[in-house]
Amino acid sequence: MELIIAASKNANKIREMNEITAKLGLHIISRDEAGLPDVEIEEDGATFEENSFKKANEIMKLSGHIAIADDSGLEVEYLHEAPGVYSARFAGEDASDEKNNEKLLSLMEDLPYRDRRARFVSVITMVWPDGRKLVARGECEGHILTEPIGENGFGYDPLFVPDGYQRTFAQLSAEEKNRISHRAKALTRLAEMLKGKE
Repeated sequence: MELIIAASKNANKIREMNEITAKLGLHIISRDEAGLPDVEIEEDGATFEENSFKKANEIMKLSGHIAIADDSGLEVEYLHEAPGVYSARFAGEDASDEKNNEKLLSLMEDLPYRDRRARFVSVITMVWPDGRKLVARGECEGHILTEPIGENGFGYDPLFVPDGYQRTFAQLSAEEKNRISHRAKALTRLAEMLKGKE
């Protein structure tokens, strides 16, 4: 198995990645598991692509290994695509998922369902020590509910109902979510690109 170091410290993201990439012979470990120093990588890019590349490139330079980074977030049409790249810190720098969800709901109060369109976006970048890189983007369209429902998932999952479903991401099983999520689509695209490189 080829070892790849993830820029993320988010165990949920790494688990989702591994569930999809394991069948490609790739094993992703966190930067902590790789024993890398706990450097703060400032996510100051204006796009998911910029942040994703910056994180992967920093980890590759630190480790000398292939590195992978995901930058993802929620874009709400009514809020002019906010929170976007600020999704994780929407309610402040160290905001919890609950605080971010509360802020989002307060900004969309009394909005009818048809106007609550949103999409999850994931951009995954893989960087090699020899300078090669692959960038894959995935999107999942849906709507935002008026209250959180479901115990699975993380982030905005309890508020997001993907198109064609009656349940939120937080109500879907890992298998169901991994078939349709933005991250799954980005990873599937990345897998296709990797196969093309072989």
